[in-house]
Amino acid sequence: MKNRKSGVLAHLSSLPGNYGIGSLGKPAKNFIDFLHSAGQSLWQIMPLGPTGYGDSPYACFSAFAGNPNFICLDELKNYNLISGAVLKKSPKFPNKKVDYAAVTNFHNSILETAFNNFINKKIKTLSDEFNNFKINQNFWLDDFARFMACKKINAQRAWIDWSNGKNKLKFPKGKINELDVEFFKFSQFIFYKQWFNIKKYANDKNIKIIGDMPIFVAYDSADVWAKPKLFQLDNKGKMTHVAGVPPDYFSKTGQLWGNPLYNWKECEKNNFNWWIDRFNWMNNVVDIIRIDHFRGFCACWSVPANHSTAEKGKWEKVPGEKLFHTLKSQFGELPLIAEDLGEITDDVIKLRDKFNLPGMKILQFGFGGDAKNSFLPHNYVKNCVAYTGSHDNDTVVGWFSELDLKTKNHVLNYLNCNGINIAWDMIRTALSSVADMAIIPMQDILELDNKARMNFPGTAQGNWQWRFKNTDLKENIALKLKSLTELYGRI
Repeated sequence: MKNRKSGVLAHLSSLPGNYGIGSLGKPAKNFIDFLHSAGQSLWQIMPLGPTGYGDSPYACFSAFAGNPNFICLDELKNYNLISGAVLKKSPKFPNKKVDYAAVTNFHNSILETAFNNFINKKIKTLSDEFNNFKINQNFWLDDFARFMACKKINAQRAWIDWSNGKNKLKFPKGKINELDVEFFKFSQFIFYKQWFNIKKYANDKNIKIIGDMPIFVAYDSADVWAKPKLFQLDNKGKMTHVAGVPPDYFSKTGQLWGNPLYNWKECEKNNFNWWIDRFNWMNNVVDIIRIDHFRGFCACWSVPANHSTAEKGKWEKVPGEKLFHTLKSQFGELPLIAEDLGEITDDVIKLRDKFNLPGMKILQFGFGGDAKNSFLPHNYVKNCVAYTGSHDNDTVVGWFSELDLKTKNHVLNYLNCNGINIAWDMIRTALSSVADMAIIPMQDILELDNKARMNFPGTAQGNWQWRFKNTDLKENIALKLKSLTELYGRI
């Protein structure tokens, strides 16, 4: 990670694909080819897990599982699991956004057909691979598959609302359809079979994948259901305290995220075993791990679960230094990026720097103040990652169009430009900075406005839908990006 590198931020869901969403087949390989032709060596994605309410990849049913919606259905034909005829029954999907309900319904129907054929045909090579996968991944796979099987027979309700008598935390094995459990394991097997093929394809072209690890997990997840003692729950499984952030300039009442907080005493008592498993698995799945909400490893804003706002929370200390020492003794140096945005205190900076982790610099945040702003490139250090923007921001074009005149003039003066090609002016600035890594959202490369924005924080619906088309991956765009990448020594 010492050499200068650059890359592109684009989640799998945003890629082109035949069945309503990007997939781990030809669409992913085409995108990797585009990155390679553009001289890029990094591909940043968002969390890969199966999404629940709101379709957010930051609120998944598991910290370990993959999203079956990303499985390349066309490749199931190559495994001799389906015929081409079943795919011809595909509904017509929009090509500019993801319709998650339609995508999930269709993918599930095809995967169920593939699973039934798998059981009936007993394909030896695939069966041996599947058995090995189940053995090697049993530390998370069985809990996840049983959790999903339970959700299925409980009409997808959250586990706290399952109708399983007195024991809310575990579902009696006898009431689960074991074939359903096997189906969910099979879906994970296919997902990771395809994922590791894509990862190898990228690595063979000298492209590393940056994955995203949210510090918190969803309440309605296999992780909380299977290991309730690791979280702040009462004896009925209800959350006692939830995560959020305190009131600030952006929100008078703070933000109430609703994720369960960790019982760090229990985590520490178990020598952080769950965290070791999580980092170990993530380190296999991707090449570099971006830790979302890194400040949560110093302290978390703890809000009583019965409060409707985050105003009356308190900071709860977290043994982050002990955790990272444990991880270091287990794995040596892990390739991590610390998402250190927001209200960052000295202890967060100290923890980040103690383990030599690069932080994030969002170029959009640099303007409208004075020359001391840490997000302006002349204040960058080498050990950081420069971004024009992130998945939570406006696109550069959208951001610039809504600036007040004073801030807009600051941008134009600093970048020494006229604003006509503002996205590429910002890209050039990020690439030219001293930051060891620079990451550009795909929307900025395509010079798109806020109609292409990925997420509006604080809104529950209508996010994570943006997609681009194959025709957007133009040769002249790749050459333009490659030229700047060469110019600033990032190839």
